[in-house]
Amino acid sequence: MTADRSPAPDSPRSTTRRRLIAGAALLPLLGLAACGYGSEKTDTTTNAAASGSASGKKLSASEVKIGYFANLTHGTALVGLAENGPIREVLGATSVKTSVFNAGPAEIEALNAGSIDIGWIGPSPSINGYVKSSGKNLKIISGSASGGVKLVVNPKKIKTLADVKGKKIATPQLGNTQDVAFLNWIADQGWKVDATTGKGDVSVVRTDNKITPDAYKAGSIDGAWVPEPTASKLVAEGAKVLLDESSLWDGGKFVITNVIVRQAFLKEHPDVVKAVLQGSVNTNAWINANSDKAKAIANQELATLSGKALPDAVIDPAWKSISFTDDPLASTLQTEADHAVTAGLLKKPDLSGIYDLSILNSVLKADGKTAISDAGLGS
Repeated sequence: MTADRSPAPDSPRSTTRRRLIAGAALLPLLGLAACGYGSEKTDTTTNAAASGSASGKKLSASEVKIGYFANLTHGTALVGLAENGPIREVLGATSVKTSVFNAGPAEIEALNAGSIDIGWIGPSPSINGYVKSSGKNLKIISGSASGGVKLVVNPKKIKTLADVKGKKIATPQLGNTQDVAFLNWIADQGWKVDATTGKGDVSVVRTDNKITPDAYKAGSIDGAWVPEPTASKLVAEGAKVLLDESSLWDGGKFVITNVIVRQAFLKEHPDVVKAVLQGSVNTNAWINANSDKAKAIANQELATLSGKALPDAVIDPAWKSISFTDDPLASTLQTEADHAVTAGLLKKPDLSGIYDLSILNSVLKADGKTAISDAGLGS
């Protein structure tokens, strides 16, 4: 039976949507074409709501192109963009075209090319994209998630943190958020690695998340610094969690997923951006109130994208390690930028204006919630 996907128990549409979903649950699941990393999944069905916004006004764009990863750290997108999900609900008649990526640099390229308008993405690619365009191409407009990143290793080869020296450790992609975090951690140990080649006291092996478990099983890597669910997939293959990245941050909170927008799209279609953010806020509220149901939906979406659902032994610990939040945790962004500088991947950046939380805060205010700070890095 499919999980209840209504956005919140007190939604004005919840009763109707529960009836629709209950009926849909009686239908057999249809085999959907798998959507690979970096591929596009174009939605041809009409969104659930008849109007373009909660007020009944038609939105200014007939289509919005949204990017995200097939990672649990992008759970807001997985749940919110699922069939009948809260993001689709508020978008109404505006159709959604989704593109799924493996890591941030490729998504930034798509944003720069206009292939996507809005994206869920990590902080390091957001910083790189903002700096390389001299602050002209993107804005961070919301947070989405914190946590969900771990260093997992082969316990036969690595028993202590000191044992990581001399080993082969995977990260998803050169310059992505986990790659930067691992390079910074290596520097903190006093070890040296060439950031570009990955060669040095530790061999940093850039490996697509979808093949990292196979690389681990084949013995071509000794561990990985990766997001969920890849970390828990490795644990299911016998790896052990050596370090949870949240332990390195004050209060255990650090931004792992932001929501970004192409500035031209924000200027031309602020109503569409507001609708997406309203849907994101609704989704996070529903996830936090209905964790098990949200986990089931996220897993179903991952099954659609990869062709296989995650077993309980993988998704249960992975889901628990992630916090879903509207707060972009802006104060941690500068720290992550400093990490990229330390790693040698970025010159000291000027992040002034990287955030525009005005629309998010208007949504939060309307919902009776507290405004969120941009830590002095706003427009």
